[in-house]
Amino acid sequence: MSHYDPLIDVAAARLGNALQRAGWKATTAESCTGGGIAEAITRISGSSGWFETGFITYANTSKERWLGVSADTLQEHGAVSEPVVRAMASGVREAAGAQIAVAVSGIAGPDGGSTDKPVGTVWFAWAGPDGQVISECRRLQGDRRAVRAQTVLRALEGLLAQTREWGV
Repeated sequence: MSHYDPLIDVAAARLGNALQRAGWKATTAESCTGGGIAEAITRISGSSGWFETGFITYANTSKERWLGVSADTLQEHGAVSEPVVRAMASGVREAAGAQIAVAVSGIAGPDGGSTDKPVGTVWFAWAGPDGQVISECRRLQGDRRAVRAQTVLRALEGLLAQTREWGV
């Protein structure tokens, strides 16, 4: 992720400032990024004031156990899907007691893709304090490292945008 680090650092710092202004805490539920979003957030000095915990739920059983994603939803839609990522975002926000959450699930590659869900497909969801959830799908380009870095950056940008929209 090194060639994306400056952009990620700036996004994380801007997010921290917005969360501090709102008096909010953020949390993360990560699959394809394996903790990269939480790592980027905690690179920022003072992040303990606005970030307490994040969940790496790489396996479906972890999504069920820790985030409350139903086995039926996972079976019907697959882990890389809008219903799953929306459930992850709501589940992690509630589990962490945070005002805002981001969840990501995707196919970083180089394998694991399909015709319907090619490598680079990533679902994002952001959950807010009043139960609202927004989601989007991105088709990211590049190798595994690039897809993961782009996912971290988009997750942070979305947290910042939604903090401003919902809280500040």
